Amino acid sequence: MAEARPNVHRRRLGSALRSLRMAAGFSMEDAAERLGLPGKPALSKIENGKQRVSGLGLTAFFQIYGVDSEDTRAKIKDMVSLAAAGKRTNLLDEYKDAIRTHEFEDFLNLEGIASKAEFYLHIVPGLLQTQEYATAIVDGSQKWRSKREVKHFVDLRMARQRALTRADPITVLCILDEGALRRVVGAPEVMRGQLQRLLDVTEEHKHVAVQVLPFEAGAHAGIDGPFQLLHFQVGSPVAVVETMTSSVYLEEDGDIGRYETALDFLRVKSLDGQASRRFIHELIKDCYT
Repeated sequence: MAEARPNVHRRRLGSALRSLRMAAGFSMEDAAERLGLPGKPALSKIENGKQRVSGLGLTAFFQIYGVDSEDTRAKIKDMVSLAAAGKRTNLLDEYKDAIRTHEFEDFLNLEGIASKAEFYLHIVPGLLQTQEYATAIVDGSQKWRSKREVKHFVDLRMARQRALTRADPITVLCILDEGALRRVVGAPEVMRGQLQRLLDVTEEHKHVAVQVLPFEAGAHAGIDGPFQLLHFQVGSPVAVVETMTSSVYLEEDGDIGRYETALDFLRVKSLDGQASRRFIHELIKDCYT
């Protein structure tokens, strides 16, 4: 097993192997001994994404941890392939000029393999944006030097929405602050189209849900700012918090638990799915017609 610079795929693989070890009931010391590794530090490097895992080594993990499910084995093997090759998604190749930071490249990799995305946001998430709304958001951010760069980044955002209609579509659970629906982004007609998009996508896709957090909810668990949780078929979730200059990825159990709890509280304070649809429908009539 050779030393490797950690990347997003190796971290996801390490997290998945850690989850399997814990499910099997082994401490790190016991697992390292059973796997024939030279102590806890060697296994720690694997679980932290700092050491590659060979196909032969993976077989040992399956045997020791009692992983009999062919589906689970196949998913882990796919993660090993991604980790070994540092594989880029099609989006990363197609829109490489629009990807300026390693953090955003990591995000695209994570989103591409996520099975579920949960959001609390002050704007409509990229996966649910119309092209006109996305253009207004990206242009208004003042991060791009030309209209061409804005268009290219918006094209990437639209391409990311393929995740909603792929063979194994990503599940999207979005809690939107009321301000996201009332702030006029672009123009009233842009907002009308965006709000109608929210109604349409939640009607067409049962794996997409939107809840509105109304102003009258008062103080709430997301008061410190927006965030999202990405979940995976194998391995623990990742919390993503965006700042003006970068994105922070949190993977520790304590951090994940805090964000999961916050989402639970936010869901309780938000309108349910049907009430949210009525709220959005009325807002279109009252404010954007």
